[in-house]
Amino acid sequence: MSSVATHPDHGAHAAAKPRGFLRRWVLTTSHKDIGTLYLLFSLAMFFIGGAMAMVIRAELFQPGMDFVDPYFFNQMTTVHGLVMVFGAVMPAFVGLANWMVPLQIGAPDMALPRMNNWSFWLLPAAFSMMLVTFFLPGGAPAAGWTMYPPLVLQTGMAFPFLIFAVHIAGISSIMGAINIIATILNLRAPGMGLLKMPLFVWTWLVTAFLLIAVIPVLAGAITMLLTDQYFGTSFFSAAGGGDPVLYQHIFWFFGHPEVYILILPAFGIVSTILPAFARKPLFGYTSMVYAVASIAFLSFIVWGHHMFTVGMPTAGTLFFMFATMLIAVPTGVKVFNWLATLWRGALTFETPMLFALAFVVLFTIGGLSGIMLAIAPVDFQYHDTYFVVAHFHYVLVSGSIFAIMAAVYFWLPKWTGVMYSERLGKLHFWTSVVAMNLVFFPQHFLGLAGMPRRIADYPVEFMEWNMVSSVGAFAYGAAQLIFVWTVIQCMRGRGKPAPAKPWEGAEGLEWTVPSPAPHHTFHEPPKVV
Repeated sequence: MSSVATHPDHGAHAAAKPRGFLRRWVLTTSHKDIGTLYLLFSLAMFFIGGAMAMVIRAELFQPGMDFVDPYFFNQMTTVHGLVMVFGAVMPAFVGLANWMVPLQIGAPDMALPRMNNWSFWLLPAAFSMMLVTFFLPGGAPAAGWTMYPPLVLQTGMAFPFLIFAVHIAGISSIMGAINIIATILNLRAPGMGLLKMPLFVWTWLVTAFLLIAVIPVLAGAITMLLTDQYFGTSFFSAAGGGDPVLYQHIFWFFGHPEVYILILPAFGIVSTILPAFARKPLFGYTSMVYAVASIAFLSFIVWGHHMFTVGMPTAGTLFFMFATMLIAVPTGVKVFNWLATLWRGALTFETPMLFALAFVVLFTIGGLSGIMLAIAPVDFQYHDTYFVVAHFHYVLVSGSIFAIMAAVYFWLPKWTGVMYSERLGKLHFWTSVVAMNLVFFPQHFLGLAGMPRRIADYPVEFMEWNMVSSVGAFAYGAAQLIFVWTVIQCMRGRGKPAPAKPWEGAEGLEWTVPSPAPHHTFHEPPKVV
């Protein structure tokens, strides 16, 4: 990690913020304000998607049709997935990048500030369009977040709204990615070579290239769906000479790199927090950078492991099986380096560290179940069961979302100028980690026993574990209210004033500016040695 030789006096340019709500928030080009908007939008989507998850778990608490009909249940599962992936996790990481990348590389702002504003304001439009589908004739889409034909083509008036909402969210992602790449490659402080950048910046640089590579693939796939529905084409219709499996190939060529778009920034966050609370440099920095790049490259050649049951040739199945297992190597390097960073460190267990440690343990469990899913012969048993649901929620809840929460607790003093309540933070952590395991660990057992996903009713032998899972889900949802209260208290300035560097072991340029970070920082670039 680089060290700071000099930095300018920030007191002289804690410049006045724009006056008025419109100029401060709607027309803003400040990376800090846009980062805040992204994070607040993500939090709102997290609760909207979470409310849909509560409907799903309430219906599955016991067998029988108790609360909603099966078609509405499938609308819930579909829009829950779309909202959580595109509306909650991705915007949260983009918000963290907006806030922290310029601070970590010594840049005064993002390279393209007006485009930055535009890329955020596309998101409320996109998700308003998606959520309004619940009120259209025929209801919201109910074909799963993957939007497989021919089922998705049976959607009513909501279908074009769904397609355009995903398009607009994708345009936002591409604009954000271009901005992050331009910022990192052009605005680094003097002396900050690529291999001196913080790992969070590295992971976002790789993630941004992934976004630019695969979002257009998704855009192509859903445009083909649109033309099949309204313009007489037959890309995915067997009756017209097309093939619905073609859609799966195109979608998962986007979908598997997308999984790493959702987790690589989390790797960067954890690689920042663990050294800070172990009071040691990150072990194997260069190998971590190469591991991130390797994971990104391999993510493009493993999409077929989502499709072992569609009848691929044996040679193709074997290729995808072994390529998928190969991803375990760079991922294992990262886990080893995290453990080596912790080894014989002077550890303390503040809330960000607790979330980062939970990430390492629980993400590894999710990775191990991923290796199980990579084995083609046994995937015939696991495929489309609750085992898959358990696997990807271990990766995305205890992976992405726990990392986002760790990042918020870690940088909140820098953003707001006050320290959060450690007591409430730890209460939030322990209730979240216990509830999360209650929700998703039993789903491994349900899946291995053969319970299919996306069904509103089930045989009575699956009842006990479903009840445990539903109780855990409501506990997890309630725990997030503690998080919201903690964040609101800090935003209102309720708490002990935070020093410029509240964490003893933290390193990096962001800790050289006052807390809260001034509206304008680094008018003169700091020098890095």
